[in-house]
Amino acid sequence: MARTCKWGVVKVVGGDIWNHSGDAMITPANNRLSGREGLDNQIHQKAGQELTDTTRQICLDMRKINAPPCAVTNNVVTKPYNLGGNYKHIIHAVGPDCRRPNQDESRRELLAQTYENLFEKLLEMDDVETIFAPPISMGTFAYPHREGARLTLEILLGKMDGEEDPKIREYNIVVKDKNFISNMRTVYRENEDQFPGIDTTTE
Repeated sequence: MARTCKWGVVKVVGGDIWNHSGDAMITPANNRLSGREGLDNQIHQKAGQELTDTTRQICLDMRKINAPPCAVTNNVVTKPYNLGGNYKHIIHAVGPDCRRPNQDESRRELLAQTYENLFEKLLEMDDVETIFAPPISMGTFAYPHREGARLTLEILLGKMDGEEDPKIREYNIVVKDKNFISNMRTVYRENEDQFPGIDTTTE
């Protein structure tokens, strides 16, 4: 799927995220930045021990001021380390964890705020125009796929077709889960006429 908006294009692509190349990769981190679950764990393994040492140090530094390493909806940026041949940055974004009742109850607002904070961070980064990212919270964090697919597309297409230039020219949603792919296709087909932008999948 590809949909071209005012400021750039949103694409859905397959494969492993570390095999793509762009300016920044998003990893679905937990609030401890531990890199121990799901895709985040795989990215830490590919990037190497230096990445884990860096996020551990962030955790220790934040603990000194009694703050969470990276609270839900927030993000931190690190070097790509062993993934430097493919990316300039890794952005660790903490979306809602729907295994936790309080976050599950507020998941729609938390997911929207996660993307809002992500795009605010991207505006600060002068060398980032191409993003590769999983659909945040749709993996280990168990966000319901149908609702999550619709909301993810609404948010991203809204950003790429909004009044303000997000400075991102290509946002690639990297998916492997067959169930999520099926739900995203269904949501896109049902809501295509309502989404911002123009379908350019076949171009």
